Amino acid sequence: MAFAESAGGQEPEPSPGPAPAPGRRSWAPLLAVCAGYFMVILDVTVINVAVPVIGRELSASLTGIQWITDGYTLVFAGFLLTGGALGDRLGNRRVFCLGVAVFTVSSAACALAPTAPFLIAARLVEGLGAALIVPGSLALLQQAYPARAARSRAFGLWGSMAGVAASAGPLLGGLLVSTVGWRWVFLVNLPVGAACLALTLRHVARSPRRPDRALDRPAQCAVVAAVVLLIGALNEAGRRGWSDPAVLAGLGLAVLAAVAFAVRERLARSPALPPSLLRSRAMSGGAAIGLLFNFAFYGMVFTASLSFQHQRGFSALATGLALLPAVAMTTFASALSGRLTPRTGDRPLVVSGMLLAALGLAGWAAAGTEPAYPLLVAPLAAAGFGTSFALTGSTTTVMGAAPPAYSGAASALFNTARQIGSAAGVALGGSLLATATDYGTGLRACMAIGALAYLTAALLAVLCVPAKPCSSGPAGPARRGEPQKS
Repeated sequence: MAFAESAGGQEPEPSPGPAPAPGRRSWAPLLAVCAGYFMVILDVTVINVAVPVIGRELSASLTGIQWITDGYTLVFAGFLLTGGALGDRLGNRRVFCLGVAVFTVSSAACALAPTAPFLIAARLVEGLGAALIVPGSLALLQQAYPARAARSRAFGLWGSMAGVAASAGPLLGGLLVSTVGWRWVFLVNLPVGAACLALTLRHVARSPRRPDRALDRPAQCAVVAAVVLLIGALNEAGRRGWSDPAVLAGLGLAVLAAVAFAVRERLARSPALPPSLLRSRAMSGGAAIGLLFNFAFYGMVFTASLSFQHQRGFSALATGLALLPAVAMTTFASALSGRLTPRTGDRPLVVSGMLLAALGLAGWAAAGTEPAYPLLVAPLAAAGFGTSFALTGSTTTVMGAAPPAYSGAASALFNTARQIGSAAGVALGGSLLATATDYGTGLRACMAIGALAYLTAALLAVLCVPAKPCSSGPAGPARRGEPQKS
């Protein structure tokens, strides 16, 4: 698996080989990558239960509290494509390690923050580190596990980290805040980041550098503007309402920035994301599926958390425990789908996962405005299982559609789409809860819309996800159609 990294020029691509032999060392790359990814996703949700305490101790204004939460997400989502382009150009391992170092150091700065403005600045830098970590994580797994069976299992476990981190965030945050204090919400990242960096440097092979890949700065600026404006507008929609002038202006400017990005990519000699990749049904369809199931799942987690705390009077710790059925199912489903994919192909698993998740949220919506908690265990489990069961196949579809030279960009596109879906799900869920006559009615509407999103993802999977496993190694079919520089 290892290959040399020359001082200049383009290195030969690693040829597909057998799956790593079982043993501790063979899974070290997976442990390293998943540790980095877990930190990134955990920091999106773990902060939610800590910000009231942080606001009181640091005398932060309401705007300051919002920026502590949203600043990280905005920078993270906005710079994902930039992180992917840097990984393809400089080597994914190098950029991944840089991201882990930045994330770990900025987490320490967050924990030691004496004032709210200092904490906000550190959170922005932490988001930048996250944007460097995530695109390289999938590219490194594809490099470390070239055989399809091992790669599918690795992608499955990588995907389970998102669901576990998202759902366990409120539980861990509540536990830390109520015992050792809010600063430990950030301090827990230090040993994880150090272990991740050590494992990556020791066990993950160097990645090829492709200095011919231009960063295309105008396109990067356009996509950063589009994503930041879009997610900022979606976040504000949950607080201000969808008809607010600031929200509408943000959405309009995001559309203009996206159009500017598309025009630039069509005209650029070396585009950051070639239009030929976006025309790929597997690439664009897989990204759309990721957007939809993140929209439904994170919308469910957000609105359920609010309902449990405000309608039922649960504590932050009890809310985390109430979400445990979804957490438990994510790990099991990802491991199972990783084992089944080489035999069945991706399409059956993605379709069945989305249908099961849709059934779960539809059952929640049909249970009434104030159902007893035992009636919600099955819908929570179905949503967690179905989302993770489909994540492995959609990830493999997107990464398999990209040539190796664009693996970082493909990972960035997929994860940017998922982040947009998460922000939209949270924004719509917050808006529905705020405008409904009561929490129960708003929650039922959110679950019904989530079920519809899952059903739409299932239909897209039928149309876009390949039916049979690819037998030509990683990104085999796409390699033959790799875009050429003009």
